[in-house]
Amino acid sequence: MPHRLRSLVAQELAMSVDSRAAAMAGALAARYPDAARAVLFYGSCLREENLDGLMLDFYLIVSDYRAAYGQKWLATANRLIPPNVFPFEHGGLIAKYAVLSEADFARLCGVEADNVSVWARFAQPSRLLWAADDLARQGAIAAIASAAPTLLELTMPMMPSSTAHSVLELWKTGFTLTYNAELRAERKGRSFSIVDGDPDRYERFGAAALGEIARLRDVGAKGEVPHALSPDQAARRWRQLQRRGKWLSVIRLAKASFTYAGGIDYLAWKINRHAGTSIEIKPWQRRWPLIGALTLLPRLFRGGAIR
Repeated sequence: MPHRLRSLVAQELAMSVDSRAAAMAGALAARYPDAARAVLFYGSCLREENLDGLMLDFYLIVSDYRAAYGQKWLATANRLIPPNVFPFEHGGLIAKYAVLSEADFARLCGVEADNVSVWARFAQPSRLLWAADDLARQGAIAAIASAAPTLLELTMPMMPSSTAHSVLELWKTGFTLTYNAELRAERKGRSFSIVDGDPDRYERFGAAALGEIARLRDVGAKGEVPHALSPDQAARRWRQLQRRGKWLSVIRLAKASFTYAGGIDYLAWKINRHAGTSIEIKPWQRRWPLIGALTLLPRLFRGGAIR
């Protein structure tokens, strides 16, 4: 992979964060002494100066699932429907963390992934707050450096062929497509605000990602980057990603009811924060979180809180 994109990713991953978030990452890794390889911090909290009262987002990358868990069923659940998600508290902060093996993390950042959940997130900024060694660090950098090319490569054939478009327009279209491929509790226009919040970053990463795509193909006479898929093929691929992504979101929600204490309260908090709703969880929904969470879905779809 060209040094430019990998270098940009490495520099961004190494940027400083709130010291409490860094300490939290170290404490999280310490819970998995036989398996932890890297801890990544991502999501909207990266842009916040005050982390108090917020739910931080981490990915814990492990060597393999059997080494990570004492319980076989957790390893099996993580392997069959990755990732497992758990709550975590440290130093007065609260977080949730997703667990992926190094192999699954690399696969799910790439263009062959069968859902968007990992590469869509890691095409955006993240921080590597803890690594077991340099091999683990380089593995995380390499995986994340494939996320932006994946997003842009699948998005390019979906752009109108009759007009020229900028790199930022390409990003915005790509994020819109990924939001449509998951159950997301976000306000309309969220995919645009991600790019508008840091256009210089997306210009630099977009140019480097397109350079990486072009390196793997024959560039046109005018420097244009060829599409890996035809527009019809790309449209079919996105329909597949959308169908699978929404079903996976429901399945992961069901799985989280067994692995995530207080998961239904987090779900309500997340929806209220991003969609401007005022959902309140009833006692019976906490008692039976799986049923309670599923009963929210029709209401959320009708109200547009989840799209």
